[in-house]
Amino acid sequence: MSSVQELGDRLRAGNPAFSAWCGLLEPGIAGLLAREPFDAITLDMQHGAIDLATLIRAIPLVVAAGKPVLARIPVGDFATASRLLDSGVSGIIAPMINTVEDARRFGRFTKFPPLGERSWGPHAAVALSGLSPTDYFTRANGFSIALAMIETREALGIVDDILATPGVDGVFIGPADLSIALSNGGVVDPASPEVEKALDHVLARARAANRFAAVYAPTGERAAVLARRGFDLIAIGSDITYLRTGAAQALAAARASAKGA
Repeated sequence: MSSVQELGDRLRAGNPAFSAWCGLLEPGIAGLLAREPFDAITLDMQHGAIDLATLIRAIPLVVAAGKPVLARIPVGDFATASRLLDSGVSGIIAPMINTVEDARRFGRFTKFPPLGERSWGPHAAVALSGLSPTDYFTRANGFSIALAMIETREALGIVDDILATPGVDGVFIGPADLSIALSNGGVVDPASPEVEKALDHVLARARAANRFAAVYAPTGERAAVLARRGFDLIAIGSDITYLRTGAAQALAAARASAKGA
């Protein structure tokens, strides 16, 4: 089975899936990180520098390494969600889903009829999936995962309605924006008591609705905490932090060895 088809199975397996997070404008970075033992690769079009052409070039590099691709689209750009699914992305993360109508539009663009209104044209996705066009059409609604971001008071207040929206397979919590919202713009603190309470609430509601619960973690240590709490998918750090951390460690080791020589 191609990795294009595996994301749903990975998330249903009962073990947390850890994703790399990429925002730099170079498809080869995603391809390199896919060779590491991440379970998936997420590419960010909202806050990252990645544009549509770069993301489409990254997809076959990641799939060739046996990993599924997720993409975070720009706010409200649901048409791009369909184009990315056509190109072989396995999961879409949609930011700022703050109303039921936002969730409905998102679900319609990510699912084929009769569940949604996604139009036919997944030529690259069919090739990467290893399926025939007929089998892809029959099965894609089951393995193309749509995650609505919960990152505002408005979204938190209607999380049950978002989870019940046709075509929406789960939620992805943005702790930083949620902390800003819950503090009325007072602070960015993704581990604040208010955010911790919200995480537990959203996770419980997702479980009750039999939907996926995903979340972002700035570090591996934080990702481990969230995995133990029961999240299905945790995205860790970013390619920028991986680069800076690796550079800092290499330089510190070099300087320590030089002093001891």
